[in-house]
Amino acid sequence: MARSANARTSTDGEAGTEPVPQRLLAVATRLFAEQGFEATSVQQIVDAAGVTKGAMYHYFGSKDDLLYEIYARVLRDQQARLESAADSDSPVQERLHSAASDVVATTAANLEDTIIFFRSMHLLHPDKQAEVRAERRRYHERVRGLIEEGQATGVFRTDKSADLVVDFFFGAVHHLGTWFREDGKLSGQEVGEHFADLLLDSLRP
Repeated sequence: MARSANARTSTDGEAGTEPVPQRLLAVATRLFAEQGFEATSVQQIVDAAGVTKGAMYHYFGSKDDLLYEIYARVLRDQQARLESAADSDSPVQERLHSAASDVVATTAANLEDTIIFFRSMHLLHPDKQAEVRAERRRYHERVRGLIEEGQATGVFRTDKSADLVVDFFFGAVHHLGTWFREDGKLSGQEVGEHFADLLLDSLRP
């Protein structure tokens, strides 16, 4: 989850011990959550992060880039974890279960970032929107590949299309932001295990 950054300014806008890009992202996430993307100015972000505009523009070309990176960093981590699970030597049902539980757990762990991004995604430049959609599509296609592998080997039922199963599952994942709470009865990891169990149950022949 994003954390508030109250860094102290030192020489040339460098503040605290946290690297400047991470500090900017933490501050931008907090301000976007509190004020909204449109109401937050670049000046507010750099002031809160204790850096100069020049330092920010060294890492991020615009406020759009900050919003994009808030979600893209989560998506990159999820993609790497998916590839690791999918490429293992475990049976396909175990690989799919691991991938499904992980995407729920990591989405829950970064829920504020995800909510902020999807609330403001329509404000991004169309090229940035297209980049995000392409990355999400790549993730979904990797999961679909696991389902199709299981269907081809007789492990999973074949009377439901893999595309439909993927859309159904990720629709539920993207809905997490409307009801999941960190202080709820179930942790993100536990919710992930339940989601993965339900997915695998639905695919059994």
